[in-house]
Amino acid sequence: MIFDRLKRFSIVLEGAERDGPAAFSPGQAVSGRVVLELAAAARLGALRLRALGAARVHWTESRSAGSSTAYTQSYSDQVEFLNHRDTLMAPPDNGEATVLQAGRHEFPFTFQLPETLATSFEGKHGSVRYWVKAKLHRPWSTVKKAKKEFTVIEPIDINTPALLAPQAGAKEKLARAWYCNRGQVSVTAKIDRKGYTPGEVIPIFAEIDNCTSRAVVPKAAIIQTQTFIARGTKKQKKSVVTSITGDPIPAGKREVWHGRALKIPPVGPSILQCRIIQVEYSLKVCVDIPGTSKLLLELPLVIGTIPLHPFGSRTSSVSSQYSVNLDWLSTIPEQLEAPPEYSAVVSSPEAEQSLAPPCRSELGDILEGPFFAYIQEFRFRPPPLYSEVMNPSGLGGCWRLESATAEVSDSGLGSALQVDPNPASDNIRPRCMTC
Repeated sequence: MIFDRLKRFSIVLEGAERDGPAAFSPGQAVSGRVVLELAAAARLGALRLRALGAARVHWTESRSAGSSTAYTQSYSDQVEFLNHRDTLMAPPDNGEATVLQAGRHEFPFTFQLPETLATSFEGKHGSVRYWVKAKLHRPWSTVKKAKKEFTVIEPIDINTPALLAPQAGAKEKLARAWYCNRGQVSVTAKIDRKGYTPGEVIPIFAEIDNCTSRAVVPKAAIIQTQTFIARGTKKQKKSVVTSITGDPIPAGKREVWHGRALKIPPVGPSILQCRIIQVEYSLKVCVDIPGTSKLLLELPLVIGTIPLHPFGSRTSSVSSQYSVNLDWLSTIPEQLEAPPEYSAVVSSPEAEQSLAPPCRSELGDILEGPFFAYIQEFRFRPPPLYSEVMNPSGLGGCWRLESATAEVSDSGLGSALQVDPNPASDNIRPRCMTC
């Protein structure tokens, strides 16, 4: 028999780990090979390959049609995502079998995944599965089969405006027991965004007011909701992914959570685009009220696959657009110069031009920054203090105006002041202080 000579017949996918399924994204190419090992020469027929992917749901419900009549209603549906066929070894045209010698034979294959696929999923009432199946034919004999499953992960980027938007809500409940009003309990909660990835921590900001006469206990949990749809009917299954419990709040007191941490464990991403299977997440903040039902506040969550971009890179990219170019400060000399003579500043046209701010062509790339300042006075050392140049006798030295110059007596400076550009007229009679 041919299968007595068959030592190995299997499918190997590229990128797959040992004893684990390979993971791919929609639109990606899947490559692999069918491995055939023969202990002796054998006559074989065709070797065909088929890749499949589908979502399936199924559940039953018992219904009663009367006091003594009951029946079971079945619900099923299926959505096909992938159906690829390929022939790796075709039989000869003359109808005879192909003879393969003993040893190892490999038959490579590759196919493209569609752009729209649902994430692989296993639930109580349905699943989303992808696999590759190979069939080895031989005339007048049974077919040998090999199957290899692989995983598809639909990318969900949480760096979108809809998933980065904060989520907040508020609820209140009137606690009653035996038709007696025991007061009101209110809760307000907020999270910084809607989208998260597994392993992240959700900081919860909440305020719980307990206006009842008994202590209440706040809690928070991540809830997974699986929804299966068939023939217009829905079947849901909810489970708690993770939860935290706060301290009891005494009667008439308020509890505030300043970013209470709730870590997301390894879970599958949200499935939102499949017609018959949906996987959704939510954050529930509840308050256990003794003697009555719980107060529940639900905030929607989306578990994605592409994590949040670091804020450091965002900040640096934004700040780089508004950075200030301070290269112009290099034009300021470290050693300050002495101020020039007054006549050299006011009488020379070239000096007057030098006091004007430099033009754009002279500064080159200095004006590239959003701010520009050019301070001419930085180039000169400030003049000495008045007390450093006056006669030690104080005001003993008087000022005398001459026709051409004005000298400082007893100052010991030996320097002269320049002519007053606006001298007083000799024809003006001095005004008497008593007039």
